Amino acid sequence: MIIKLSNNSEKPIYEQITDQLKQAILTGTLLIGDSLPSIRALAKELKISVMTTKRAYADLERDGFIVTIAGKGSYVSERNQDFLREELIRQIEVHFTKAVSIAKTANVQKEELHDLLDLLLEE
Repeated sequence: MIIKLSNNSEKPIYEQITDQLKQAILTGTLLIGDSLPSIRALAKELKISVMTTKRAYADLERDGFIVTIAGKGSYVSERNQDFLREELIRQIEVHFTKAVSIAKTANVQKEELHDLLDLLLEE
């Protein structure tokens, strides 16, 4: 599993790990039942604190992306389709927020944004 961390990112390391694992699960790179590296193994691989990877795994478990079985490890959990849709909508909102910010900087009008979105949806 390849996780890329950036010291230049505004996000904390645990959040970078969480986001990348969520993305791998949402895109199907990681499938239901796939095992994840142990917390210690991932920390060693990434050269970070065990506490950091523990926090990332705890967040993923809280959000329903993984399940941890004591003594066996952590696995990609079966996802509720409504939850999956909500997560994808949340990601769309993040991208739209960035796009609107850029559009305001470039003085792009609302109608132009709508036209651009319509064009992209038709592709």
